[in-house]
Amino acid sequence: MAAALQVLPSLLRAPSRPFLWGPPVARMTSGMALAEHARQLFESAVYAVQPGPMLQRALSLDPSGRQLKVRDRSFQLRENLYLVGFGKAVLGMAAAAEELLGQHLVQGVISVPKGIRAAMEHAGKQEMLLKPHSHIQVFEGAEDNLPDHDALRAALAIQQLAEGLTADDLLLVLISGGGSALLPAPIPPVTLEEKQTLTKLLAARGATIQELNTIRKALSQLKGGGLAQAAYPAQVVSLILSDVIGDPLEVIASGPTVASAHSVQDCLHILNHYGLRAALPRSVKTVLSRADSDPRGPHTCGHVLNVIIGSNSLALAEAQRQAELLGYHAMVLSTAMQGDVKSVAQFYGLLARVAAASLTSSMAGQPLEEEEKLYQLAAELQLPDLQLEEALEAVAKANGGPVCLLAGGEPTVQLQGSGKGGRNQELALHVGTELGRQPLGPIDVLFLSGGTDGQDGPTKVAGAWVMSDLVSQASAEGLSIATFLSHNDSYTFFSRLQGGAHLLHTGLTGTNVMDVHLLIFRPQ
Repeated sequence: MAAALQVLPSLLRAPSRPFLWGPPVARMTSGMALAEHARQLFESAVYAVQPGPMLQRALSLDPSGRQLKVRDRSFQLRENLYLVGFGKAVLGMAAAAEELLGQHLVQGVISVPKGIRAAMEHAGKQEMLLKPHSHIQVFEGAEDNLPDHDALRAALAIQQLAEGLTADDLLLVLISGGGSALLPAPIPPVTLEEKQTLTKLLAARGATIQELNTIRKALSQLKGGGLAQAAYPAQVVSLILSDVIGDPLEVIASGPTVASAHSVQDCLHILNHYGLRAALPRSVKTVLSRADSDPRGPHTCGHVLNVIIGSNSLALAEAQRQAELLGYHAMVLSTAMQGDVKSVAQFYGLLARVAAASLTSSMAGQPLEEEEKLYQLAAELQLPDLQLEEALEAVAKANGGPVCLLAGGEPTVQLQGSGKGGRNQELALHVGTELGRQPLGPIDVLFLSGGTDGQDGPTKVAGAWVMSDLVSQASAEGLSIATFLSHNDSYTFFSRLQGGAHLLHTGLTGTNVMDVHLLIFRPQ
């Protein structure tokens, strides 16, 4: 299997190319073909949220070229347009914006991940690159998705541009996932290193993205509506590619163009919850102590239009459509998968056993207890849009045919070791363990988890895929799954297993709408 699955099809490298699908489901004869379908479905999800097409759908010019229409609002253009952006998808978004609006663009500054221009050039993605002599200045930073001094320089350049605008100007703000790390501008006397340390401590203790962003906003000059305030009195149009469950504007990239609804007390509650309040540096205590007494009062953003142009649900809808074209009974289970990866993996393992029993007569009558556990765990996870009952009904109606359940979201990992990996690889490894707990009958089951940005944690892969024979495969190669998990070392595990065949290689995709999970069943 390893040799056949080393390289993804070339869809992500050439977005204009039509989809190239594998053999029909009826002719699949091995897990290799099932894995290839999973990879193709993941690619289709990523392709649906490429930044250029999404931005072009969101913006339009009137025939005279003097008015910009965004949804139901119009803005006068007279060479008064400025652009800033930050995030993993912003390079492609900026290229599309300049292509459409370049004659009116005076100046732009964007902050994008380190190495992304070279990666896009290497992949042949010319549509994601700015033209020579562009008016947009590009800063690269935030290596491994961590704020650094390169990103700080970018943030200060963005702040300087915004503060120089007048009431006659229009600021176009491009935002995507990864924007928080690419826009660090801590409020003095807090240093970048102090803010980084606090963020790492919170993340290591399992803080959610919402909690992390609440703290980031309180310590930032630009987050929590700070960028919008800096740009006042200019009009601001913010185009947002969501990488957060439920698409809350104030959370995506920590809401730089959205007035913050959080108080100092919210921050203190989070810090207390994770046992970090006593360890705060003096600078952080100083900033938090004076925040509620700001004489300017709370920020308002009445001069801002915020528009979501892409999300995880859009990506999953396209993957579902392509799965149906491949002959699967397909449905979206949830776009809000969250919680600790261990609990999420247990949920997928229970779901797999219940679904497998429904699809195969050899295990009929067995899953009642498992089904009760499944519903109980689903209630504990508190997934707001979970379609569990509908999914099990879809499995039952499949009449033994192949089924694909899709989900998206962003589970969290509690770090307890110093290994290398990301939440997608760790989730896949946990799910592989769950799938191997007991026989699933005459059925092939595959689980894939991948980050739509193509970078899972501090690794160069998007994620990984597993099947129910993972435990036996690992044992045959002398690999202890429990040992790798105890060190959060999922990348090393998958790199060694079958020569890395289970890793999902895409390179940087130029977009980011959280993660995609696929749970595929094919009766033998």
